[in-house]
Amino acid sequence: MHKVSWFAKFAAALAAASALACAPVSAGEAPAVRLVTPYPAGGPADVISRVISPALAEELGSPVVVDNKSGASGTIGAADVARSAPDGATLLFNTSIQVVLPHLMTLPYDSATAFTPLAQVNDIPFVLVVNKDLPFKTVAELVGYAKANPGKLNFATNSAGGASHLAAEQFARIAGIDIVHIPYKGSAPALTDLVGGRVQIMFEQGPSVLPFLKSDRLRALAVTSARRTAITPDVPTFGEEGYPQFVYSNWQGIWGPAGMSGETRQRLSDALARTLARADVRKQLADLGTEPSGLTGAEFEAFVKQQYDYAGEIIRSADIKLN
Repeated sequence: MHKVSWFAKFAAALAAASALACAPVSAGEAPAVRLVTPYPAGGPADVISRVISPALAEELGSPVVVDNKSGASGTIGAADVARSAPDGATLLFNTSIQVVLPHLMTLPYDSATAFTPLAQVNDIPFVLVVNKDLPFKTVAELVGYAKANPGKLNFATNSAGGASHLAAEQFARIAGIDIVHIPYKGSAPALTDLVGGRVQIMFEQGPSVLPFLKSDRLRALAVTSARRTAITPDVPTFGEEGYPQFVYSNWQGIWGPAGMSGETRQRLSDALARTLARADVRKQLADLGTEPSGLTGAEFEAFVKQQYDYAGEIIRSADIKLN
């Protein structure tokens, strides 16, 4: 049977979700909710937001319109939401960069106080992939090589200070190895150089590396999730490879502006909980290579705080700075 590529699934999901999200508002409907996505249309975050929005609209009984406000590492869109009225009409869909950037740059808002955490949408684990010509096939062999050759292994990332960067730095700290960071502007050029042997290793999201694994252009050593993932079931976890303390992922969530009333927050959190429990939504998220979540309200707020502290610890320990 012919297998549909992840890119084809991605494009189909974008087309279907966009059509639903852009449907006209019927007379008598409640005012639309604006879901600000601080990244360009067509990107991974945008696709996920458009998977969520039509189902959330059904649960709220109000249209949900995705509004792409990209730029400045997501801070333009986030600042727009921070300035909005806390009436539930404007929400922010963002990635874990929400808890990373405050440690790296001065923001036009206080991320700890400018938003109301509502729900975690998903987890996106990383896969440790290496150039296939390297002499190691397990995490233990990589660590042994790195310890015998300190500073000789380079790791690529799609940006300095991003989740992939933090994942690599945390692993290096836990494993006690010295590897050198080579930042790129995006995953595509980083993966191209990884295949070409100009860099040796990379922590990257599963959907991005899957075509390279299927075509035997890269080798996967481990995934950063607590359990094996559906799209890379043959790749062991770091726990299986002897590093149970190393669990790290990118993730996406939804926030509102600060100052929401308890009633508004509860209404939105409940609607998001129902949305994220829907079988159709969970299937779409899983088909896109993500792990559906569903933390809402106080649980998500506690998770955000824990992730903020964790990111800060990694950044300080690795002395990560944005040039």
